[in-house]
Amino acid sequence: MKEIKLENALHSFFLLLFDIYQTPPSTFSLPLRDFYRTLPFYTIMMILERLKKHEGLTAERALTMEEALAMEQRLKESESLKQQTSLKRQLTKLAIPIFIETLLIMMLGAVDTIMLSRHSDNSVAAVGVVNQIIMLTFLVFEVINLGTSVLCSQYLGARMQKKVVQVVGVSLLVNLVVGATVSLLLFTCAGPILRLMGLTPELMQDGMDYMRIVGAFAFFQALSLTLSAALRSANKAIYPMMVTVVVNILNIIGNYSLIFGRFGFPELGVEGAAISTAFSRGVSMVILFIILFRKHIPSFPLSYFRPFPWIELKNLMKVGLPSAGEQLSYSSSQVVITFFINMLGVEALATRTYCVNIIMFGYLFSISMAQGGAICIGHLIGEKKARAAFLMGKYVMKRSVTITVLLSCVIALCGHIIFGWLTSNPEIIHLGVTILFIDILLEIGRPINIFATAALRAAGDVNYPFYVGLIVQWSVAVGLGYCFGMPLGWGICGMWIAFLCDENIRGAIFVRRWYSMKWISKSFVN
Repeated sequence: MKEIKLENALHSFFLLLFDIYQTPPSTFSLPLRDFYRTLPFYTIMMILERLKKHEGLTAERALTMEEALAMEQRLKESESLKQQTSLKRQLTKLAIPIFIETLLIMMLGAVDTIMLSRHSDNSVAAVGVVNQIIMLTFLVFEVINLGTSVLCSQYLGARMQKKVVQVVGVSLLVNLVVGATVSLLLFTCAGPILRLMGLTPELMQDGMDYMRIVGAFAFFQALSLTLSAALRSANKAIYPMMVTVVVNILNIIGNYSLIFGRFGFPELGVEGAAISTAFSRGVSMVILFIILFRKHIPSFPLSYFRPFPWIELKNLMKVGLPSAGEQLSYSSSQVVITFFINMLGVEALATRTYCVNIIMFGYLFSISMAQGGAICIGHLIGEKKARAAFLMGKYVMKRSVTITVLLSCVIALCGHIIFGWLTSNPEIIHLGVTILFIDILLEIGRPINIFATAALRAAGDVNYPFYVGLIVQWSVAVGLGYCFGMPLGWGICGMWIAFLCDENIRGAIFVRRWYSMKWISKSFVN
């Protein structure tokens, strides 16, 4: 019986590669150890079996076999660790730009609120109601944009570049038509829509001015959202972020000039804020088009669209309709809740507007992690790495909940200071601070919901979040919100308790869905 060390064994089976692969050993340019690391597990087993016969090994030398298998296991673990590190690095590269971009987008709305608060509380309340309506109509664009993000992520992971070009081209065309239609609707029907929302007469003029101007150019946002989704899915999240920086600077300058009449411009109040917002969105759209052509898709060859890729439009709708339906359900429930809050008075409505803008900064981290994680998960699903996608989801959920709750605690503790900057109304300050403390518990569930809806969508499991959202949001957030706020007389604070229940119930359901791994079979890449 020969005594064979592991290195000698490795050298021996390397020499036997010709026997197994019918390839001369001299053709292998990799170093021996590096080549060994490229071999799959079943090949190692074949080689060891051949080696055992060739070298005359017996069961008494099984230790050498175990050593070889242990080495293979260590190499597997090392490769797994490297993959996890690489995925976390990719997530960071996506999440940081998305974080900054989302922060700046939120600031775009918050800047309007802060500057208008110096104008009057009435203007803040009016713009808050209008933004609810505009955000609701923007969900029409999300039917296509959500599908764009999911399909592009999976196709890029599967190296299907032609399909990526087709998806982006179809998305831009559809959203151009839909955006123009929505713009016309918002401009011509501003008055009837706001009256349907129950806007009081003292807020009506400000609301109509803002809605007509911002709504008339809604198609800018339709195209910008599509362009941003295409760039982010290609790991180019830094470009939408840079564009948002430019847009925010323009919006701040525009607001200051047009709301208060600086630098020779007339003092336009709410109308000035609307003009500044619309102009900034137009600039954003133009810059994003330039970046798309230079950095991602140089052209859209007509041959890719002859015949028209109806299958891609069908897939966009297959993803987009349930996904946008979930967001539509949420936003519609918020519109109904805003209607209830409007019945409580101007103070309650202004408090809600202030709180929504403040609280957004608390869950901003979870939004960026969710969007970045969803893109990574889409790529992994395209590469058929479901286990890696599952582990990525666990990592994102844990980090998101931890950071968001901590930030919410900080915001609540600073509540008096923040509201003192925004208003001098003691009732608004008292209600607002109370809501910030209630919101701490709400933020346990919200990050999970933000991630789970994005991740399940990225995996192709688009119907489940829609059904969960439709049932829980309307029964708990709206139903309990009305009961707590109106008949029980708890006011807006009672409504926030209902929102807390809604977010945490949905969060528990989504965690169970993610761990079940039933979403694995929903991919669009065969």
